[in-house]
Amino acid sequence: MRAEGRAACTLGVVDYGMGNRRSVVKALEHVGAGPRLTGDHDALRAADGLVVPGVGAFPEAMRRLRTLRLDDLVRERAGAGVPVIGLCLGMQLLFEGSDEHEGAEGLGLLGGRVRRLEAGGLKLPHIGWNGVRWRRSSPLIDGLPDPAAFYHVHSFVPEPDDESVVLGTGAYGAPFVSFVARENVFGAQCHPEKSSTHGLALLRNFVAICASVHAAS
Repeated sequence: MRAEGRAACTLGVVDYGMGNRRSVVKALEHVGAGPRLTGDHDALRAADGLVVPGVGAFPEAMRRLRTLRLDDLVRERAGAGVPVIGLCLGMQLLFEGSDEHEGAEGLGLLGGRVRRLEAGGLKLPHIGWNGVRWRRSSPLIDGLPDPAAFYHVHSFVPEPDDESVVLGTGAYGAPFVSFVARENVFGAQCHPEKSSTHGLALLRNFVAICASVHAAS
């Protein structure tokens, strides 16, 4: 894919060995970001925003993040006001913990726990396109229709303690939280890098958020 002009800002794609990392990098390049896939702490600290990707099991992801001390780094940067977005499993990692497999503690940037999707007897994992309806406005979703279609692959979903962090919901047997946002922390249960026009628009909006925060600093 061809990048759309010069990079608006630099984004650190947190590399802990899980997720569609190369696909995320290519999508970010396409929308004009300067992404760097890395687990290097200094490089991630220098970035204008962080992207936490992820595919797989929550406990294994947290084990890898802790081993590389990337869990504390993500918390540190989020606490400093740097925009952070979690994608798919990366969104789930933003919460306090998960019931998946043996269970595990998460990054704790958002209150709540990740639980198995109540799909009303439908097959899991939920794989495919799903219309997401927005609960409120956010710069992350500027210009997107309501509903907007995104590609999902998941069996677990977060249950936030605070409903005000919920940005958008989908439905698969029952409603589920698909997008969250609180201050500089964002999450998407879907795969924006696989979600065509709407996914690229979402990533472009995140790049703009990072560029705006960088310009104000």
